[in-house]
Amino acid sequence: MSALNSSLLTNISFVRPEYFFISGFSGIPFINYYFVFLVFIYIIAVFGNSFVVVMIISDRSLHIPKYLGIFNLALADIGETNALVPNLIKTFLFDSQYISYDACLANMFFVFFFSGVQALTLVVLAYDRFIAICLPLRYHAIVSNSVMSVVLMGVWSFCTAFVGTTVALITRLSFCKTIVLKSYFCDHGPVYTLACNDNTVNSVMAKLCSTLFIYAPLIAIIISYLGIFLALSKITTWAGRLKALKTCVSHLLVVGVFFLPIIGTYFAAYVTMSLHPNARIINSSLSYAVPPMLNPIIYVLNTKEFKVLILKILKKRSSKRPQVLAK
Repeated sequence: MSALNSSLLTNISFVRPEYFFISGFSGIPFINYYFVFLVFIYIIAVFGNSFVVVMIISDRSLHIPKYLGIFNLALADIGETNALVPNLIKTFLFDSQYISYDACLANMFFVFFFSGVQALTLVVLAYDRFIAICLPLRYHAIVSNSVMSVVLMGVWSFCTAFVGTTVALITRLSFCKTIVLKSYFCDHGPVYTLACNDNTVNSVMAKLCSTLFIYAPLIAIIISYLGIFLALSKITTWAGRLKALKTCVSHLLVVGVFFLPIIGTYFAAYVTMSLHPNARIINSSLSYAVPPMLNPIIYVLNTKEFKVLILKILKKRSSKRPQVLAK
């Protein structure tokens, strides 16, 4: 009888707040300069990734499996940047740290969704490099445009299902303690830990999210590169090794930019046992905001096909200018 009364009391006291208060950047010195820096990052990220998307769409020579993966990564970068940074800019411009309950869940979904797509796309690109170097004669038979398209569609579908389930489970929680989120966006962890009722399922989903989108992808990428380095060791000449390794440089840089800041933040929190909230917030926000800005720069500067295409565009423009002046 007491258990029944307890259950009824829980149902009656179920609370879903109208809004949350995001306190992430409160009390950080010179935070206005950081917001200006975020605006700078946002502009470069959007234009840079849009440039990569347009280049891949417009040039048929880039319609190959590797560039389908890069195209997918650029789309995810644009999505994550637009899911995260505009809300931070709104906070800076309008001094508004409140976000409605539904908008909070939407923000949570899109940030984690696009971040997950990025992580899994990096695994797909690592697989592409592994097959290209370890099984070069079978590459076109194993990795085709259709196969890559199906794999990338699988990535988007999996991220939609998993992240959607994770966010949907937040709706079963009752918030009767506080509405203050100690984060810079509607982060999953700070939200579910505010709940008054049992949040064990949400805690399990949070751990699964970290495993599936951080640890498992990183381990898969490391294993693929161990195979690549083993294959490179069998090449007799250093010139041959360097030529094969150059095709991996851009991907390795992007992997480092994406995973190292996140792993570094987790490691610092583990070693020091308690990372200062301001340090965690700054590090985490940079971990989400900086990779989408750097990824297009890395690929454009380190990829031969992009360089050749840019040179062609510049030559066409320079050849048209004298004709215009002559008229």
